Amino acid sequence: TILLSASFLVLFALGELFFHSLKLKAELSRKFVHLSSGLLTLTFPLLLENHWQALLLCGSFAALLLLSKKYNFLKSINAVDRTTHGSLLFPLSVYLCFHAFQYNNNLFYFYAPMLVLAISDPLAALVGKKWPVGKYKIINETKTLAGSSAFFISSLIILIILFYVFKINENTSSLLIFSISAAIAATITEAASTKGFDNLFIPLTVLAVILFL
Repeated sequence: TILLSASFLVLFALGELFFHSLKLKAELSRKFVHLSSGLLTLTFPLLLENHWQALLLCGSFAALLLLSKKYNFLKSINAVDRTTHGSLLFPLSVYLCFHAFQYNNNLFYFYAPMLVLAISDPLAALVGKKWPVGKYKIINETKTLAGSSAFFISSLIILIILFYVFKINENTSSLLIFSISAAIAATITEAASTKGFDNLFIPLTVLAVILFL
């Protein structure tokens, strides 16, 4: 738990270094912290013995992020030109997915939602900004078909690989149906989510589809 806490603090420090010293835009430094934190959480099932340790870690960092918004530090995460609660919802998603993993005693229940959130979500934002093709608005936020397509394709690849690695279903057609269904549902959720709530709803959607199917 101490090792993981130190690792997350190092990631936050790197984000601050990129933002202040290398003059990286807040959106990019935020995406770096999002991706690297998501990948670091993949060690939770290997290093943590129970969900109380995960709750301690996630709760501590949620409190730190809440204080950073209130007292205006961690600008590499908070200095974005939009209202977002994503950084606060991220630790909650991690804990819920860890709880699902322990309850089902299956790593797939943690890795599938967390990898889609860690990789597909920031990829969609980066592709959408680089190639803003097919713009559409959800409430006050602009999304793009290019970004949504990047989210769908990347999440589909992630899910197919994980379904295969964890041998969730040996039938190829069923594997594809499961993967496509979860990828479509997650893509719709990402497109419809605003103010950072995709950080909560994307992993919950993936989990819900897995449990339903």
